[in-house]
Amino acid sequence: MKLSRETCSRAILWDWAIARAARHALVGLSLEGTALCYACSVEKKEVDSLAKRKNLSLAVALTLLFLLFAGCGSAMAQSITVTDMKGRTVTLSEPATRVVALTPADCEILNALGAGGTLVGRGEYCDYPASVLDVPAVQSGMETNLEQIIALKPQLLLVDTMAQSKEQVDQLEAAGIRVVVSEATDIQGVYDAISMIGTLMGKTGEAAALVAGMQTSFAALADEAAGNGKSVYFEVSPLQYGLWTAGKGTFMDEVATMLGLVNCFADVDGWAEISQEQVLERNPDYIVTSAMYYGDGPTPEEEILSREGWQSVTAVKNSAVLDLPNYELTRPGPRLADGAQMLNDFILESLGEKAAS
Repeated sequence: MKLSRETCSRAILWDWAIARAARHALVGLSLEGTALCYACSVEKKEVDSLAKRKNLSLAVALTLLFLLFAGCGSAMAQSITVTDMKGRTVTLSEPATRVVALTPADCEILNALGAGGTLVGRGEYCDYPASVLDVPAVQSGMETNLEQIIALKPQLLLVDTMAQSKEQVDQLEAAGIRVVVSEATDIQGVYDAISMIGTLMGKTGEAAALVAGMQTSFAALADEAAGNGKSVYFEVSPLQYGLWTAGKGTFMDEVATMLGLVNCFADVDGWAEISQEQVLERNPDYIVTSAMYYGDGPTPEEEILSREGWQSVTAVKNSAVLDLPNYELTRPGPRLADGAQMLNDFILESLGEKAAS
C-alpha cells in the first residue's frame, strides 16, 4: 500500500517528537542525577566535616583530661610519706629544701647525700664536715630551743630521740615544721636512717648508693678480719666524766664481731655506765676511745696508759689503745665503715709490731 506524502510527513514528525522527548527525558535524568550526586557530595562533605570537628573536640577534651591527670599525678608524685624510726607517719608535700638537723649523724648523712646545702640550722654538736660549722647552731637535746628552730623556718626537723615533749612537737608542727625521728642504734638502723632521709630529700638513688657502698666495705672487712678472737673495750666516755661503753645491740658491738673481736661488755645491753673494776676484771686486749684532745696535757691514749691500777691490763701493757677523735666509730652515720677500717688496720699494725719484736 502506498502512503501519501502527508502520512509520511506525519510519521516523520511523530518520530522526531518522540526522539526529542526522549532526549529531553535523558537530559532531565542526567541533570537530576547530576543534581542528586552533587547534593550527596555536599552532604557527604558536611558529614565528614562534622565528624572531623567532633573528632577534634574529642581529641582536645582527651588532651585536657590527660594534662589534668598528669598534673595531679605529678603533684601526687612529689608528696612524700615516711614512717620515722619511732613509728610515726610523716608526710611532706615535696622534698625538703630547708632542714634543721639536731644530731651530728644526721648532718653527716645529709652531706653524704649531697643535700648539705638544705641545712639552715644544726645542733650545737654537729661538726662534720667542716662546712656545717658555717650553718647557724641551735640548742639541742634536753635544752632544745624551739624559738631558735622556728625562727629558721625549716620544713623539716631531724632529731635522734624524742627529748622534746608532745606539746613541743605539736608547737613545732603548728608552725609548719615536720618533726622526724632518726634514731639508729645498730648498722641496719644506720641503713634505715640513710634511706629515710634520702626519701625525705628526694635523694633515694643517692641513699641506695651510699648504703650499697657501706655494705660492700663491711663485707670486705669481714673477709679480712684481723681480730682472731681478741677482746676489745669501747670507751665512749672517758674516766673523768664516768666510764660508759657500747654493749650488745649497738653498732660498735656489731663492728667488733665483724672484725673477729669479742666485745668485753657484750653481756651489757646498749649503752651502759660501767666501773673501772669491771674493765680491769675483763682485761681487754684492745681499747678504743673517742676522746677529744685540745692540745693541753696528755693525749687520750696517754691518759689511759697512765691510769693508776691499769698497768696490768693487756691493752695497756701492749700500748694497744686507739683513739678515734673524729667519731668515725661512735656516730651512726656514713663514716662508720671508715671507723671499722681504721680499727682493723690498727689491729693489723699492732700484730705486725708484736711479730717484729
